[in-house]
Amino acid sequence: MKSKGKTNAIRILEQMGIHFETREYQADESDLSARAVALKVNLPLEQVFKTLVLKGDRTGHLVAVIPGNREADMKALAALSGNKRVELIDLKDLQPLTGYVRGGCSPVGMKRHFPTYIDESARSFPFISVSAGVRGMQVLMNPHDLLRATSGSWGKISREG
Repeated sequence: MKSKGKTNAIRILEQMGIHFETREYQADESDLSARAVALKVNLPLEQVFKTLVLKGDRTGHLVAVIPGNREADMKALAALSGNKRVELIDLKDLQPLTGYVRGGCSPVGMKRHFPTYIDESARSFPFISVSAGVRGMQVLMNPHDLLRATSGSWGKISREG
């Protein structure tokens, strides 16, 4: 498998002096689920975090980073972000807005900085896995370093799926 090289997310982490490791895998465009990624990078599903881009009715776009075995708690996200309501953006808007594609959306290094909320469950792991910014590559890093890299906030933002 050909290496996917350096992504914007990886360049930013390196510039910030943040320790991380990458895991590359063969992405399957017919199954971009967190479950499939977890199997390919050999990690528990709750340690593989997915990046969601949403829009609030008051504050505009925001990012949620939640465990692969859970779904976003829209009410909690709205309250935490100062909105009455939040909803996922249309898939067609993801790449123009973030520079990333579905299945390769990293919370680090989007075209513009958006308020980022990381599920507090991440703090219970020595490292978590998030997209490196391209399909087929994950970044494994300390969740506190991810918080710093995204200027994020912790929150109870996920629930059982």
